Amino acid sequence: MAGRFAPRSAPRAAVPHQAAAPAPDAMTREWTPPGPFDLRLVVGPLRRGPADPTYRMTADGTAWRASRTPAGPGTLRLTPRGGRIEAAAWGPGAPWLLDRLPTLLGATDDPDAFRPRHRLLALTRHRRPGLRLLRTGLVMESLIPSILEQKVTTDEAYRAWRLLVRGHGTPAPGPTGHAAFDALGLHVMPDARTWSLIPSWEWHRAGVDAKRAGTILRAVRVARRLEEAAAMELPEAMARLQLIPGIGPWTSAETLQRSNGAPDAVTVGDLHLPGIVGHALAGNRDADDEEMLALLAPYEGQRHRATRLILLSGHTPARRAPRMTRGDIARL
Repeated sequence: MAGRFAPRSAPRAAVPHQAAAPAPDAMTREWTPPGPFDLRLVVGPLRRGPADPTYRMTADGTAWRASRTPAGPGTLRLTPRGGRIEAAAWGPGAPWLLDRLPTLLGATDDPDAFRPRHRLLALTRHRRPGLRLLRTGLVMESLIPSILEQKVTTDEAYRAWRLLVRGHGTPAPGPTGHAAFDALGLHVMPDARTWSLIPSWEWHRAGVDAKRAGTILRAVRVARRLEEAAAMELPEAMARLQLIPGIGPWTSAETLQRSNGAPDAVTVGDLHLPGIVGHALAGNRDADDEEMLALLAPYEGQRHRATRLILLSGHTPARRAPRMTRGDIARL
């Protein structure tokens, strides 16, 4: 699987800074988090590579997100300001995005439910008190890029997502004509029908093999049923996603961590995560999934949060020679 669990901070988009009042057609809302809050940590999991056309973080700490909501395309701008979050939204999906703003930013998450049993995790939680688990309420926007990340390098997956969204999605609604917004180049991902109509040579050009493309095509045919998983408890949601051939525990966990804010959706089958957890908690960088789950057993119910804290700790094993080589099928 793609080794997505390497800790890193999101790069800042190289765009001119023009923070000011929202454009006249924007809807706005403010939300005050109930405790410490780090916007970059909270929304960072939505980023799929440094050139993700659906997500940007600018130099002033403002996050931009383009989404396809049940009400239509929408763009959300989030700016931290004096202990509160100022939000502006554009497009048909703007009311939907603003109605769910607190939930997106972790209002339903309970960081206090986590009880650290290891000193490393206790220290990391103390140093990163602003971590909350986001909940988008949107399954397909996390499922499709997660499928693209199956058993390839992150660079390959990010490139495929970028090419497919820019090539077949739509420009994000927003304050068009403002230099800062236009420079972001935000796009909303395609709807289910458009995904289903992408010709085989476009998948090939994006470097997506027939197996991953086929899984996405099977998923978009039942997109409405899969979206229902956003309101399910974790076991039922996992089972719903895994009814689709090609979607297994890795992909469903990666999806539900974002769509459902699932604190126990631990990722199994990852190339690097077992070794990272094993190194951090037991000094064993060669741990497999079985040992990882055994080490995380004291955190049952909060195993995803535990892995997030481990990654944020920086206590990761030194890199070895890469175990997965990049394969570019677009050249074939």
